[in-house]
Amino acid sequence: MKLMQGQFSFLPDLSDDDIRVQAQYAIDNGWAVSVEYTDDPHPRNTYWEMWGHPMFDNPDAAAVVYEVNACRKEHGSTYIRVIAFDSSPGWESIRMSFIVNRPEVEPGFRVVRQEGEGRTVRYTIESYAMREPEGSRYA
Repeated sequence: MKLMQGQFSFLPDLSDDDIRVQAQYAIDNGWAVSVEYTDDPHPRNTYWEMWGHPMFDNPDAAAVVYEVNACRKEHGSTYIRVIAFDSSPGWESIRMSFIVNRPEVEPGFRVVRQEGEGRTVRYTIESYAMREPEGSRYA
């Protein structure tokens, strides 16, 4: 099951040149670009591990591709994404986010039913990857 999060998730995986073009777009708009990774891709997990430092005032998108490839060397079996943060007043939020690396096998999610007091039934989403301890979720 292919994880569908962020922009371009409906497209085939992005090449390094595609990543460079999108990073350059973010840089041209004055957004700070960062690389993040995780082995818990739950849709509500917005706090991924940051790779390096955010690239403020970086004029060259090739540096972003370099950082993505460095992150792939160390964390190639996890999800890696590029984010672009807009610090301008009124926005101060992520403007762009897209996945640039995926594990070979994406286990997907399951719906968990929880029965509560009375006839209350709640549903939640749980990643199959969570069955393994952190750091060993993807071989």
